[in-house]
Order: sequence, then C-alpha cells, then structure tokens
Amino acid sequence: MPVGPEATATRRRKAFAEQELRLISALVLILGAGLFFALPFVLSIGSVVFLPVVTALVMTIMLSPLADKLAAWGLPNTLASLIALLTFVAILLLALLLILQPAVDLFDRVPAMAEKVAQRFSEFQSEYSWFTLTAERLAMLTGQTTGREVVLASPSVIQQLAFATPSVVLETLLTLLMTFFMIESRVRMRRHLLLDRVSFGTSIKAARVVREMQDRVAAYIFTVALINGCIGVIVTLGAWALGVQAPVMWGGLAALLNFIPYIGPLLMTAILALFGIGTAETAFLGIIPAVAYLGLHAVESNLITPSILGARFTMNPVLILIALSYFSWVWGVFGALLSVPILLMLTAVFDHVGKPNLVGFVFGEPLFPANAFELDEDEPASGLPQAA
Repeated sequence: MPVGPEATATRRRKAFAEQELRLISALVLILGAGLFFALPFVLSIGSVVFLPVVTALVMTIMLSPLADKLAAWGLPNTLASLIALLTFVAILLLALLLILQPAVDLFDRVPAMAEKVAQRFSEFQSEYSWFTLTAERLAMLTGQTTGREVVLASPSVIQQLAFATPSVVLETLLTLLMTFFMIESRVRMRRHLLLDRVSFGTSIKAARVVREMQDRVAAYIFTVALINGCIGVIVTLGAWALGVQAPVMWGGLAALLNFIPYIGPLLMTAILALFGIGTAETAFLGIIPAVAYLGLHAVESNLITPSILGARFTMNPVLILIALSYFSWVWGVFGALLSVPILLMLTAVFDHVGKPNLVGFVFGEPLFPANAFELDEDEPASGLPQAA
C-alpha cells in the first residue's frame, strides 16, 4: 500500500522528536550523575551555609502542622510559629540534659574502664595464645615484621570542644532563626508556590507535592519519636533492673541513636558491650545488656515499627543506606540524622513527578512517563492544602 508524502513527513518528524527527546534525556542523566557526585564536595565545603538551610527546611516541614494547629485555635501566626519552635527546642534540650549530665559524671571513669577492657582482652588472648603464636609464625614466613609505630600528638577532647563551640553556637542560632522565619512565612510561601504557576494543573501538582512532603516527614518523625521514646523507657527500666549506673542516660542515648537507621542501634550495642565488659565482674555478665538491647531492637525493627508505620513509609533498605552514607559523608552525624527526612522528601517528589526509568531508558523507553506533569482528571482540586 503506497504511503503519501504527508504520512512520510509526519513519521520523520515523529522519529526526529523521539531522537531529540532521547538526547535531552541522556543529557539530563549525565548532568544528574555529575551533580550527584559533585554535590557532596560543594555541600561539605559550604556546610556552614548549606547545613543550617537544610536543617531549617526539615524542621519547618516538621513543625508546620503544629503551627497550623495553633493558628487554627486563634493564635497569631507569629506567636504560633514561635511556640512551635520553642516546644521543639525545649524537648531537645530536655533530652540532651538527661543524657549529657550523667555522661559528664561517667567521663572520668573512661580510662579505668578502658584499662579493664584491655585486661579482659589480654585474658582472652592468653587463653587462645596458640592463635597469636600461629599469627606470629605466619608473619615470619611471609616476611612481615612489626615496625616501630609513630603516634602523633593530637588535640585533646576539651581543646577540640573549645575550638568547635563558637561555630556550633553560631550555626545553631542561624538554624533557629531561619526555622522561625520559614515557619512564620509558610502561608505566603504556599500561596506563592501555588498561585504563581502558569497553569492550574501545575498548581495542583505543586500543592500535592507540598502536602505529601509535609505529611510524610511530620508523620514519620512524630511516629518514630514515639517509638524511640518507648524504646528509651524500656532501656531505662532494663538498665535499672540490671543495676547499670545512670539508667536514664542509657535510655535517652538509645532513643536518640535509634533515629539513625541501622548504624545507630549497632553503635548503641557496641557502647553497651564495651561499658558492660569494662564495669562488670566477668565478661559474660558485661555482655548481657548489649544482648538484651539487641533483642529489643530486633523485635522493634521487625515487628513493631513496620506494623505502625505501614507501607506508606516503607523504603528500600539499600536507598536508606545510600542516603545514610551519602549525607554522613557530607555532614557527619547531622547528615545521618537528616538522611531519612531528606529521602522522604525526595520520594514524595518522585511519587508525584515520576521516577526515572533508568533500566527502560537503556532499552529505548522514555526516561520519564509522558503524563508525569499532567493533572489527574479524577482528582481535580483535592490536593490544595489549607492555608492557615
């Protein structure tokens, strides 16, 4: 069947448009990969600027529902924003005081505990001296010799704290100020985001993204905080029952470290094991608190937390570990605490905009779905958030 010149031209234009779209998608992938690998260096070098901004953004998303609730009760917007921020700061300071005060008292006992731990390991090594002798013989056979170790003097902990305190105080004040002004201007920011769009469908899409980010981050942090608070209470009661000193400190430390997925519980287990071995009469008795906490964490992470959070907050563990290592590399401990909220915000955006089809793109499929930015017809305006 002969094909007319108009159909041939249309087919050529369609093929050219597909090739152009694929070329643009490839450029987007290259730019995204370059940004992914270059961004940590920029964020790390400029952490004084970027870390307060990201922290303030996460805190704003987390505290905005509380400020909206207070404003709905008739409080002025400025006062509601200030009360929401002060409530969070008071809870954080109370938790830190419960942990830091007993920790300072136990700090003087760290050298004695370290010496006792070394003694335990020397006793364990003497019981398995044949293993050490075998290792020495293997080292002699392979020609490896133990050279003289050179240890460079480093600043003490007190000196490091003295140098770090001014910058920490400055960044903390900057973060709190930015958080207050972001919470106070949340209504204007929502209106600007929604009403200044070119099309109504884009406004609805933006509204849904904002609402989903706020709901996910706030609900996740609130739910996980309740679960971790219960974990802290159980650890406190368990430490008190086992006769461990400063049980409130151990409960608070367990609650805070449980905010860091995977790494936090492992670190808590290691701390309990070292502390127990360094203070108990025998190594078997010293390892009991760590084993008990590990069992508690296994029940909480596999049964309690999944049943409460449900499928809405279920994320790929590989993505969590990537986000944890990525932001820990950039911002250290603060990056580890912010990794899951940032990942929740990104997943909320991708759920509405569309996830990139990386595997399908290799085989010729589009990178993003064609209707990623189109408005669903069955939900015309339900995504608009209520302005306070």
